[in-house]
Amino acid sequence: MMRKQVSCGVQFVTMLGVSIFMFVGLFGGSALAASGKEIDAGVDEAIGKFEKEVKGGKSFLDGSKGLLVFPRVLKGGAGFGGEYGEGALRIAGKTTDYYNMFQGSFGLQLGGEIKTVYLVFLDEVALKRFRESEGWKAGVDGSVSLVTLGAGGTIDTNNLKEPIVAFVLGQKGLMYNLSLEGTKFTKQDKK
Repeated sequence: MMRKQVSCGVQFVTMLGVSIFMFVGLFGGSALAASGKEIDAGVDEAIGKFEKEVKGGKSFLDGSKGLLVFPRVLKGGAGFGGEYGEGALRIAGKTTDYYNMFQGSFGLQLGGEIKTVYLVFLDEVALKRFRESEGWKAGVDGSVSLVTLGAGGTIDTNNLKEPIVAFVLGQKGLMYNLSLEGTKFTKQDKK
């Protein structure tokens, strides 16, 4: 019996070590060192992709109060996992602030992916609260509704009742059945 406990303990420590190694590998180094200019270039590209892939996307984004785009969100883990990305908040087409997003998780998971996350502020009050917060957490400080597309691949604006909506684009297009619940968004100083 003691041998099984030691074996399980060694497996847990090994799994924890691999998880930490993967997490640091994915989220360390150059992923954390993007300049404001690099983030802005990624945001420009991500907005262009959104407008191309989502019918009516340009007019929808143009009508928003603000748009927070994370062009490259890395997700990975082995037991312990996380998501991390850096992005820019645009108001009237101009970058006003830079943010990072982080979400940690624990459970059965192995592997990684890269995606783009768009938070669209449809309400001026929600945008103001977000900008004034020290660290804004989805599901705690406000809700974020993930949007699906209607018939013909267009945004179903009749169903947009939340003040903040989100879109997640993966390598194969718009992603569904995801949650930003518990994701923390923190303002960053960038040049």
